[in-house]
Amino acid sequence: MIGIYAGSFDPPTNGHLWIIEQGARLFTRFYVAIGQNSQKEYCFTLDERLEMLEELCAHYDNIEVVHFENKFLAKFAESIGADYILRGIRNEKDYTYERGMRYVNGNMTDTIQTLFMMSPRYLVEVSSSLIKGLVGSDDWEQVVREYVPDTVYYKMLNKFGGIDLSRARKTALEKI
Repeated sequence: MIGIYAGSFDPPTNGHLWIIEQGARLFTRFYVAIGQNSQKEYCFTLDERLEMLEELCAHYDNIEVVHFENKFLAKFAESIGADYILRGIRNEKDYTYERGMRYVNGNMTDTIQTLFMMSPRYLVEVSSSLIKGLVGSDDWEQVVREYVPDTVYYKMLNKFGGIDLSRARKTALEKI
């Protein structure tokens, strides 16, 4: 079985990572796909997001990180031979949106099914938008820390905190 999980991942969060872990367990081949929309502005470049996801997924033998641009997810999924689209549901709003997208995708192709996974309670409020909205406030670094994987956290410190990424990693590793 081949699955795909797509998003903008701007930035990847612990919620994204949880879905990725589930997908790695469910599918023999699993694609983590960055959907790039040329009309949208991103905090992180496509290359930065690819790098973060590749690092986060490096220990999974069955995951490939890919990207697609200006295509419908269903059509891209079909082009790579996916059987399933995996989507995370945090709340009623997500469900309503994702249900609609499932029907639109079904109109485009009847060969791919959508699977919904409910997020665990501790991840319900975590989103890329929330994370980006926290940056800049006093002590944002401490608040954001609990919502993103280490790789992402250090990239955010480097990008928004004006620190040396390699020094921050070395210091953090010395504390372990």
